[in-house]
Amino acid sequence: MSKKFLTITSAFALMFVFKSCAELQQVANQFPGIDQNAGLDISGGLREALNNGISKQVSKLTAVDGFYKNQAVKILLPEELQKVDKALRTIGLSSLADDGIKMLNRAAEDATKEATPIFVNAVKQMTFTDAKNILMGNESSATTYLQTTTTSPLYAKFNPVIKNSFAKVGADKVWTNIITKYNNIPFVKKVNPDLTDYTTNKALEGVYKMIAVEEKNIRTNLSSRTSTLLQQVFAMQDKK
Repeated sequence: MSKKFLTITSAFALMFVFKSCAELQQVANQFPGIDQNAGLDISGGLREALNNGISKQVSKLTAVDGFYKNQAVKILLPEELQKVDKALRTIGLSSLADDGIKMLNRAAEDATKEATPIFVNAVKQMTFTDAKNILMGNESSATTYLQTTTTSPLYAKFNPVIKNSFAKVGADKVWTNIITKYNNIPFVKKVNPDLTDYTTNKALEGVYKMIAVEEKNIRTNLSSRTSTLLQQVFAMQDKK
């Protein structure tokens, strides 16, 4: 074998080594202290954090009054119906107006029970790059990831459930009664809102808001990192 051939081969080998080292260094630069945490399961830590948010916070919303008595996510009337609420209370139908709001929240509580499998699937699909970007992102990066990956399938799942829930909890009859009484008031502009779409979107907002609460807690409160993996992974975030 000629010396010239060996020289060329060695040069290519060195180029490969330098390229590999550069890529490794790039990863290390993105993760402060990663060289001291070789083999750390970053994706696993982020999955655990997201699963905690789902189990601790989203599950609360599925209980009776999970939405209705939680002021952070309670579903109020859409702007179009604010005047309906006011008008009904003016003519002594406050209890009917209260029932209408309660029924919207009951439907959201019912629909949220369908969320967990969709969230779990999204968490399972998380890549190392997703985990890296989430860990080193802002305090709501994990929640944003879930919004990006689950909003469409959740809406498709929530919408028919909420429609059925309206019938199950009697919301359809209550709101038909409310809107009929309002539309019979002299000189008012008649309304016919799509409450299923409105409640679906508000339920989704509430779900993501509660996940964001848990994410912020894990990122900022050391005592909320309840496993060794969470402690190790989020310690890297603390150093960024």
